[in-house]
Amino acid sequence: MEGFLYSASIYLGAAVIAVPVAARLGLGSVLGYLAAGILIGPLLGLVGAETKDLQHFAEFGVVMMLFLIGLELEPRALWDMRHRLIGLGGLQIVLTTVAIMGGAMAFGFYWSVALAVGLIFALSSTAIVLQTLSEKGLMRTAGGRSTFSVLLTQDIAVIPMLALLPLLALPKALSLNPDGSIERHANDAHASDHINLSLVADLPGWGVTLVTLAVIGAIILAGVYLARPVFRFIHASHLREMFTALALLIVVGISFLMLLVGLSPALGAFLAGVVLANSEFRHELETDIEPFKGLLLGLFFITVGAGINFAVLERDPAAILGATLAVILVKGLVLYALSHIFKLYGSDRWLFTLGLAQAGEFGFILTAFSVAQNVIPIGLSERILLIIALSMLITPLLFILMEVIGKRIGNDLQDIQHDVVNEEGLVIIAGVGRFGQIVNRLVGSAGFKTVVLDHDLKTIELMRRFGFKGFYGDPTRPDVLRAAGLADARVLVIALDDRDAALKMVRYARKERPDLHIIARAGDRSDVFRLYQAGANDIVREMFDSSLRAGRYVLENIGLSEFEAAEAEKTFYAHDRHAIRELAQVWDPDIASGENEAYVARAKELERDLEASLLTLLETRRSET
Repeated sequence: MEGFLYSASIYLGAAVIAVPVAARLGLGSVLGYLAAGILIGPLLGLVGAETKDLQHFAEFGVVMMLFLIGLELEPRALWDMRHRLIGLGGLQIVLTTVAIMGGAMAFGFYWSVALAVGLIFALSSTAIVLQTLSEKGLMRTAGGRSTFSVLLTQDIAVIPMLALLPLLALPKALSLNPDGSIERHANDAHASDHINLSLVADLPGWGVTLVTLAVIGAIILAGVYLARPVFRFIHASHLREMFTALALLIVVGISFLMLLVGLSPALGAFLAGVVLANSEFRHELETDIEPFKGLLLGLFFITVGAGINFAVLERDPAAILGATLAVILVKGLVLYALSHIFKLYGSDRWLFTLGLAQAGEFGFILTAFSVAQNVIPIGLSERILLIIALSMLITPLLFILMEVIGKRIGNDLQDIQHDVVNEEGLVIIAGVGRFGQIVNRLVGSAGFKTVVLDHDLKTIELMRRFGFKGFYGDPTRPDVLRAAGLADARVLVIALDDRDAALKMVRYARKERPDLHIIARAGDRSDVFRLYQAGANDIVREMFDSSLRAGRYVLENIGLSEFEAAEAEKTFYAHDRHAIRELAQVWDPDIASGENEAYVARAKELERDLEASLLTLLETRRSET
């Protein structure tokens, strides 16, 4: 017990001292955590062998982070991002793997070892990059979105990588030297007791691949068909702590299942998050997991710093440092070329290039898995792990270099903090562009107080110049909405440009406040149907009313009186609202409207009804005159 308390005091004390200092110096929290680990480990020797054991526990920070990322990514959103994921992310992985594989083979590595090394170094640090992008407020920039797309592709690509690596393995009795020569494996006993419980022990490579795919499929099916009944059962108990227990059970249980087949726990957690992204209990999961994620992720970075083996560096510093810089340079060149192809400019280009140039935490997992599968030798794995750690250590410095370059080219990237929302109102307006600002002016002029939220700082600043108050912040965040008075508001107006964000807001607000009146802006009929299913009360297509008024002007200028044109407009409006409700019953989000036979047939019927109604109306008016 004393030893545990001593270690806990050392780790927490180092974090409390080093992280604020690093943040004050503008280096970011990640570098602070890594520096704290190096300080208490290799430099002062305050922690020792327990670091590796603690790192297995701390890796749950990465697991939980990927689970939360998965929760934010609905399958439909992934499909919408497919071009950037496959194009930008896929090219980065393939080109980087080929480049590093070619370099490794030039130094005499056997092709399978070189391929494994290329796959390991093709991945970047999701934990460091996402945390740094969030801290610096760069997630919504073009460079930040492109960086996130590549990171997401890499996280998904780990699945086929882990399935592929067993196929590269030599027979268990053999291993490879870094120069490509084959020798007898000298550590079979270590391999035999590496995992006590395993579903893939002693299986051939193809068998491991099949079991891996089967487990991944089981996780997806369980998330689709079992998650909701379990959540409803827990919800019926009215015990808040049971949601926390269930959230932890999901993450820990899937992690254990992944380990049974030799896969990354983070992989399974990410898949589970994606599957549960459409669940009505998603926000409870986010709230319950977030505190654990933050604490364990910081601990993970400390253990990375404390676990750096500087003895390997001392034996051959030039080779290790040279290899680290070579990995960063090769990845940087590939990323810079892709930034040209995908038309990133200025600071966005340098954010994309330098932000992803390091190796990542998945490299630790792939390296250990490769050793266990007899794909790479243990001696080489020690060097790879050190190169990964050093490149991660350099990453915050690359972000500083990116900011310096941004300033020199006249595009300074600043860390803009969201406003603290300290007012509540009966009407909350999310989004104050051309649509939302008219709603705000009308309601405010009528004497009712509104709370305006928008994630575009320039828009908020422009409002303030004209005397209108608004708050800069992400309206889709539950804490921002709660601060704006969601609990007591009577009307929520969602006027966001981002359709996915608007849909997310409607679902969350309807779940939190079943009695709240929600008015949502839609782009087209598909948006209307989605928002209708999500629970919006009134849905306004952004071009509908203006188009309707233009149609009335046309009728007035081709022979109809103003009264007849106005009556035709009112009839069309009433019929369209009825038609929307009718078509919503047969609309299917997974089928294009033009290919949905039931939708097309019903639309034709309703159009004939509209023609008949308008002709009858006009004939009646004319007969009366």
